[in-house]
Amino acid sequence: MNAQNGTGLSAADHELAGEYVLGTLDAAQRQAVQARLVEEPALQAAVMAWEERLLPLTDLAEPATPSAQLWWRIERSLNALAAPAPRPAPAPTPWWRNWHSLSLWRGLAASGFATAAVLASVLVMREMTPPPATRFMVVLVAPDDKAPGWVVQAGASSRIELIPLGSVEVPADKALQFWTKADGWSGPVSLGLVTPGQRLEVPAGKLPALQPNQLFELTLEPRTGSPTGKPTGPIRYIGRAVQVM
Repeated sequence: MNAQNGTGLSAADHELAGEYVLGTLDAAQRQAVQARLVEEPALQAAVMAWEERLLPLTDLAEPATPSAQLWWRIERSLNALAAPAPRPAPAPTPWWRNWHSLSLWRGLAASGFATAAVLASVLVMREMTPPPATRFMVVLVAPDDKAPGWVVQAGASSRIELIPLGSVEVPADKALQFWTKADGWSGPVSLGLVTPGQRLEVPAGKLPALQPNQLFELTLEPRTGSPTGKPTGPIRYIGRAVQVM
């Protein structure tokens, strides 16, 4: 039986909702999620929660104008993946049904294709109350393939949040340790050990004020943490802070 996360949704489905928002599912998996969204309010809430976490990333992308050839390829692909006819029941079209809209893709692609834009381009455009103001955002990526694994955000709530974007494999005798370092610091400061797949909250009052370009990273350390108080193991995820508000 899958573990529940307190919302009636299994941990696997919560992760599935995150992958749906990130756009890492294949076409068949995405369509299966869209079909479930019609009937499952808990899954709808999970998708909306992931969007609200990642929506500030839209401010990180540099504008880019796609070529006419790219639009032709996108339009051809969307036509091939055209959704089936809507149900006859008279009801407004849910926001997730607009996934195959060419105009939606035009608006999203205009924000660029950097790492932040890859995350943001799959967010469904809808009317909503803006999320709480976030002063800094960090996308932590794996050094080898640049795959995003965690998001760090810090806002007016006087805390730093480390949010997982998926599951992470860690050897039984090892642990992930969270570090940060700003320009002018003598060395990295530990923010604590991290449980794979779980959110970590750190009171911002324990640190000096965050700075643009501040370094954040997760390293693989002994099970009880670094014995020296400084990073000793390989870097698993790394990124730098960008001021977004």
